[in-house]
Amino acid sequence: MYQAHFGLREQPFGITPDISFFFACASYQQALNTLLVAAKNGEGFIKITGEVGTGKTLLCRKFMATLDQSFVTAYIPNPFLEPRTLMLALADELEIPLEKDIDQHQLLKAINLRLLDLARDGKCVLLCLDEAQALPIESLEALRLLTNLETEKRKLLQIVMFGQPELDRKLQQEAIRQLNQRITFHYHLGPLTRDDMEFYVSHRLCVAGYTGSRLFSRSALRTLYAASGGTPRLVNILAHKCLMVAYGEGMQEVRAHHARAAAGDTGASKTRKMRPLDWLGAASLLAVGTGMAWAYLR
Repeated sequence: MYQAHFGLREQPFGITPDISFFFACASYQQALNTLLVAAKNGEGFIKITGEVGTGKTLLCRKFMATLDQSFVTAYIPNPFLEPRTLMLALADELEIPLEKDIDQHQLLKAINLRLLDLARDGKCVLLCLDEAQALPIESLEALRLLTNLETEKRKLLQIVMFGQPELDRKLQQEAIRQLNQRITFHYHLGPLTRDDMEFYVSHRLCVAGYTGSRLFSRSALRTLYAASGGTPRLVNILAHKCLMVAYGEGMQEVRAHHARAAAGDTGASKTRKMRPLDWLGAASLLAVGTGMAWAYLR
């Protein structure tokens, strides 16, 4: 809706995890390096934690895309699965043909044989679990038992867990203390610093095709940081709304009042406490932007 107005090829602030927009600031590059070193090491579990919206899924996909041909990856985005279903999901990811109504023993045997075949071909197998805090305790224990599969030289399966901080609390439970001891690499993703957020916004605009001068004024960026706390997903949501409001006013620069309007329209904003008149202003500005978008699309 506003792409032509600002000279963009695509929307710069989508919330889907598109690796072409991956921003390699110091902390995110360090997290990626930790994953790559751990994968080469080939031992135990790897754990990446971070609050909601800090970019764990994007990091996971960037990590898998960066691995070379010596790795085979299995990706399970929603691991809220009981142990047998989790094993079936892993078998599906590894393209293991299974008989209908296969029993648990035969299922584990099929997975083990597939892992051995891949090891003989010189392949390392990585299972990446997104939203790992949702894993039931029984499934976490099943994963630990899977990592017992090994040759004389190395493990047949390495497991990478991406989860919210609740994962740390779950792993402290006595019932799965053995798994917690096997986590050999860990990294916690925090929010962006203010400087990193400014580079982040500029980076995404550049990837989306923007070639003009500064699009977000310094005051808009200050307001954007205060409203988002540096959480990338929230930055994206707010920045997208900023562009809508600026487009609705026919302006070529995003200013502080655009960012305040965006924050007022966003429930997760950290500065959403606004007076009734401020709410009216925010609603009016976003209505203008939406109205112009509909006129453009008709």
